[in-house]
Amino acid sequence: MSNKGSRVVIFGTEGFAQVAHFYLTHDSPHEVVAFTVDKEYMKDKELFGLPVVSFEDVGSKYPPDEFQMFIAIAYNNLNRTRADKYHQAKSKGYSLISYLNSKSVHWGNTEIGDNCFIFENQTIQPFVRIGNDVIIWSGNHIGHHSVIGDHCFITSHVVISGYVEIGSYCFLGVNSTLRDGVKIAPECIIGAGALILKDTVEKGVYRGRAAELHSADSSQVKL
Repeated sequence: MSNKGSRVVIFGTEGFAQVAHFYLTHDSPHEVVAFTVDKEYMKDKELFGLPVVSFEDVGSKYPPDEFQMFIAIAYNNLNRTRADKYHQAKSKGYSLISYLNSKSVHWGNTEIGDNCFIFENQTIQPFVRIGNDVIIWSGNHIGHHSVIGDHCFITSHVVISGYVEIGSYCFLGVNSTLRDGVKIAPECIIGAGALILKDTVEKGVYRGRAAELHSADSSQVKL
């Protein structure tokens, strides 16, 4: 992942795209110059004082030999919506930037693919490999020698122990925990608070135990 700044067009105008604009503007060498969305979803012509152009016409206004792109779509359709647009942008000739927040801890040898967005307060241990088009929200632990496949979305406060392998198109919910050495098969959903102690099956959905309402009310409980 290069630290060299570039002029960037962000795909998207909704929440994630707005957050990406903020981080890139305040904590990266890149300059966001415009937003783009599919023509049928265009609502406004400007966002944060920057032009919004149709994805169909973006190449003529912001040619890929002069500008780069970031696809700011969350985990819709188990990351496939973002992955589809990722491939479409590449087919137009765009290079896709990756962002690693300056307030995360890592050791400089982390392999990171393109179109990744890694928020603040990560602990990324040595020999970690992160694939293409991976979103990692704030405050996670990623253990040594772990591998995260393409097109994944990791939320916040997830614990990924050492030597974990995560397949492509996975979603990891808040506060989920993966034991060392486990393999998460492709297209898995790991729910909030889930504890994974053994390998998963492809397309598996793993739910954490939800809190139960106690028979006593709060006035009867001593803290």
